[in-house]
Amino acid sequence: MRVLVVEDDMVIANLLQRALREESYAVDLAHDGIEGEWLAMENPYDLIILDVMLPRKDGIAVLNTLRETAIKTPVLMLTARDEVKDKVSGLDGGADDYMTKPFSLDELLARTRSLLRRRSNDYTGAVIEVGHLKIDPARREVSRAGQVIELTSKEYALIEYMARNSGKVVSRSELSEHVWDMDFEPSSNVVDVYVGYLRSKIDKGFEIPMIKTVRGHGYMLEHP
Repeated sequence: MRVLVVEDDMVIANLLQRALREESYAVDLAHDGIEGEWLAMENPYDLIILDVMLPRKDGIAVLNTLRETAIKTPVLMLTARDEVKDKVSGLDGGADDYMTKPFSLDELLARTRSLLRRRSNDYTGAVIEVGHLKIDPARREVSRAGQVIELTSKEYALIEYMARNSGKVVSRSELSEHVWDMDFEPSSNVVDVYVGYLRSKIDKGFEIPMIKTVRGHGYMLEHP
């Protein structure tokens, strides 16, 4: 899953980027409202973490622009303000959640997982299940038929995205946009390589594979 962090405090921005990447998210950073707005309109993010007090254009104005242009990406607002009217402005402007600085990093990660579950219409709980494949985002643990599967950070991010879209064909470009950040090289075959890695772990030892290639379109994670 791909997250945009719009935060002008470099210490906080780098802390969030590091923490989110440790949780297997692809993360892009912007340090002012204009840059953040442009990135949010150019890329298909799964979540935006948006500070209110930003140079060049404040977070509420950025949020209003995004919602006016029909960008429905979940937005978690961050602010040093603790007044009710500021929270009301953000929520009324289309924010999905709100946190006041200083905040608990563990709580922010939990709210991130909650917003991503909501985005994928998963209201049943934290664990994603596709047949006997189970993915626990809180623990970043994957198992099939009760057998725990060890994955790298990027492999985990890839299978989580495919699981949230199980039964649908996801193209190579869609996978690259949601699992990799701006440093991704579009002309590379890295998506195919990582799908190959996943197949060797997810489908190994099972008669019926779950990861299917849909020729000319992409890949699909399917209930066996």
